[in-house]
Amino acid sequence: MKKPLQKVIVFSLLGLFQLGLAASAAEASPLHLTNRLDQQQSYQAAPQGTNQQERERLENERHQREMKRRPNESDREWEKRQKQEIQRHQDELRQIGAAR
Repeated sequence: MKKPLQKVIVFSLLGLFQLGLAASAAEASPLHLTNRLDQQQSYQAAPQGTNQQERERLENERHQREMKRRPNESDREWEKRQKQEIQRHQDELRQIGAAR
């Protein structure tokens, strides 16, 4: 009776260990980046009925938020994201200016 009980306990613990590994791998997967891309796309669609000054103000506020360093972000990632954000911000301001 002792052997089967030990086997059940060992296999149960192995199953829990595998479940824990799978959960951490799923959490670290790049699938979460799709949510971030959706957020960026939502900024590109300007709200209807707003004037250019309001759009510029909203873009500048968004730009300031994006330029801040995020928790647990390395220097290299932050600098890369800053360069991309500066380019995106300049493009957006040009687009707003062209709509005048």
